[in-house]
Amino acid sequence: MAAKRNEIMTMDELAEYLKISKSTLYKLAVENKIPGTKIGKRWRFHKDAIDEWVKRGPGTPASEAGDNDR
Repeated sequence: MAAKRNEIMTMDELAEYLKISKSTLYKLAVENKIPGTKIGKRWRFHKDAIDEWVKRGPGTPASEAGDNDR
């Protein structure tokens, strides 16, 4: 997958990118443990915010960095 800077990713794309199941990703998003935004019924994720979240360590809540607009 060729991701561009500032790319907005869907749940499917991000699950593939992080190599985790969609159900695990959904749980992280609902629990505000990963930076993302819910638009209507769909979740969207900024690739740059996800990369920073991974660098910080996935144990750091997304809300601590102000990355989650949910």
